[in-house]
Amino acid sequence: MAVLERRARKQPDLLPPPGSDLTPSEFSSYRRQLAKGELKTEQGRDLTEAEWLDALNEKRSRLRGIKLASKGNQKQVEVVGQKIYLPNVIFRMVRNHTPKGKPYNPYEATFRVPQSITKTDIRSYLSAVYGVKTTYIRTANYISPLRRTRMGLRPVGRYRTYKRAVVGLVDPFYYPLDMEDMDKVTRREREAWLEEKFALKALIRWRRYELVRTTQSGSRGWHFTGHLRRDKILQAVARRRMITRMEIEGIKAEIAEKRAAGKQILTEKVKS
Repeated sequence: MAVLERRARKQPDLLPPPGSDLTPSEFSSYRRQLAKGELKTEQGRDLTEAEWLDALNEKRSRLRGIKLASKGNQKQVEVVGQKIYLPNVIFRMVRNHTPKGKPYNPYEATFRVPQSITKTDIRSYLSAVYGVKTTYIRTANYISPLRRTRMGLRPVGRYRTYKRAVVGLVDPFYYPLDMEDMDKVTRREREAWLEEKFALKALIRWRRYELVRTTQSGSRGWHFTGHLRRDKILQAVARRRMITRMEIEGIKAEIAEKRAAGKQILTEKVKS
């Protein structure tokens, strides 16, 4: 508001003419550089307002870490220096917020990025690493809710504090469908691919194994049998009962054979 008030008090000759694309601040910078003679071209003429604004916008939208290199008759984009991927900078791609009944916008992508990342960093990262061209970037910080403790207010969890970046894309990107939105054949293929690449079932099994091992290993007389599900436990109990029954039937048959042959069934132990 203070800037708008100062601009309103300016004299008309200090404001950009009607129909100009320059803001009052840009117009002041243009006149100041023009008076210093800093806008001379190679031909000796001064840059016009449109040419100066184009050069300014090109400078504003420049990307870090890349340069235009001439190879033959073509100009190609090259990455300056060596690519370094820092493990503490994580871009997590999430689905766009789509209201119910509205189509999914493929020309937008939503990321969760660290709070120290700026819009210029996001544009440069996507362009230099993945070759993704962007049109606009909007960011918003989401702060974790607070809870009251004896020591005062504390955040609920750091993971709930993040920065969301909505990026406009030049080329459309269609996010994969949810599992519940796929048909049976596609869902089966997707589950098979996930199991082959990430072994999700084995991960769940070993996670449950470690949970039981770490929580029950201190119990007296406890040993891990390898069964966690109730149906597996019941199957193991039935299997042990069947083995016990077979052993009892075998002993009965042996006793019946000895009795029929007139042999002694029970023998006394000789004490030494």
